[in-house]
Amino acid sequence: MNTIDALSTAFDQKAASATEVLEGALARIERTPQLGAFLHVDERGARQAAQASDERIRRSARLSPLDGVPISLKDNLVTEGLPTTAGSKILEGWRPPYDGHVAERLKAAGAVIVGKTNMDEFGMGSSTERSAYFPAKNPHDETRVPGGSSGGSAVSVAAEQVYGSYGTDTGGSIRQPAALTGIFGLKPTYGRVSRHGVIAYASSLDQVGPLARSAVDLAHLLQAVAGFDPRDSTSVDRETPSYRAEMKGEIRGLKIGVPREYFEAPGLDPEVRAGVERSIAALAGQGAELRPVSLPHTGLALSTYYLLASAEASSSLARYDGVRYGHRVPDRDLRRMIVKSRAQGFGAEVKRRIVLGTYVLSAGYYDAYYARAQKVRTLIRRDFEQVFGEVDLLATPTSPFPAFPLNSRLDDPLAMYLADVLTLPVSLAGVPALSAPAGKTAAGLPFGVQLIGRWFEEPTLLRAAAALP
Repeated sequence: MNTIDALSTAFDQKAASATEVLEGALARIERTPQLGAFLHVDERGARQAAQASDERIRRSARLSPLDGVPISLKDNLVTEGLPTTAGSKILEGWRPPYDGHVAERLKAAGAVIVGKTNMDEFGMGSSTERSAYFPAKNPHDETRVPGGSSGGSAVSVAAEQVYGSYGTDTGGSIRQPAALTGIFGLKPTYGRVSRHGVIAYASSLDQVGPLARSAVDLAHLLQAVAGFDPRDSTSVDRETPSYRAEMKGEIRGLKIGVPREYFEAPGLDPEVRAGVERSIAALAGQGAELRPVSLPHTGLALSTYYLLASAEASSSLARYDGVRYGHRVPDRDLRRMIVKSRAQGFGAEVKRRIVLGTYVLSAGYYDAYYARAQKVRTLIRRDFEQVFGEVDLLATPTSPFPAFPLNSRLDDPLAMYLADVLTLPVSLAGVPALSAPAGKTAAGLPFGVQLIGRWFEEPTLLRAAAALP
């Protein structure tokens, strides 16, 4: 019973106890502290939730397929009464007075929230080494990174500490760590899942999504949180399908585009390329039709993303001033207090992006950088609009390379940014995409295949992912 689907069936048949399952999860967490997956484990709250689930199991009154299932949440998802730091010292000790959308929905579904997972500070990183507390480590090789920024969430699932997790994906922060740890991760269409209660990094890009050990489990996790929420102005008022039901069926006749630009990416590892090509060929072997396609503005996504995301970050993080909440350095002079609080509270990568974002938004540079980047973003979106007139989905590598050694890229921001070069176009266009395991290198390191779909066609992605070997 290492999947949500199998565990849920066992609960329905009264063949398992939520409390016993939780205790097993807590024991696994306790045995593997070196992985650095969690920033906070809520043993007391999780046990109370599991006991309530057992009572519903006894009465055959489970609330959903997630009722009684141990789940983790990335530490930028607001949870009432639980420490929520976004991986930053500036929010150390903050306990929100309310639940965000995701926590609210999960509690209504009966899920057992085990704790909050480690992450790159405010989501700004690709390795979870930028956490203000400690790095997370890849369970397949503890000398290597698990990816980021949702690295703790990916580790908690890959190491079987929990059955599923929720992260956020701004430029690849769900898909890239899923690929590097050998699990499934989905970034839904922008607007499909409410951002209410998400600590913002770049609000036009941030999207909540699930990480799991199977495509079916992704469907269960997405079902629990998808849907319109009037508290989020970017939430789309559109009917939510039954993801588990609609992912059934064969993929014969599905048109899959293979964009050449993604297979010409800088630093693409030959083993990753060969493994992804085998996965794509396996889909063709089941009757899918492969078509070569082009997304000509793909090469501009990296610079476009870091201009736009940094600009939004400089605006989003302006509220952290040490006055209302968060880290404060005492000083009688208000200006000095704010400067010192931000200087001590923010890490190096966050400061770098704030400076870059403030620069591109400043008078004299706005049109040259920010406005131009917005125009390029439109071109990238149009690339997807055009290609989805020809095919049903796209198949590409998720990350150009497998997990890299800890501390190997911290001093080279550009090398670190290249870890997301294949996931960024999707985020800029707002389309859904998932990463599914595609194999391992000779050294035993996992890598993933990325499936990209039309807006709001997550069921097609899930169906294709379920068909992968």
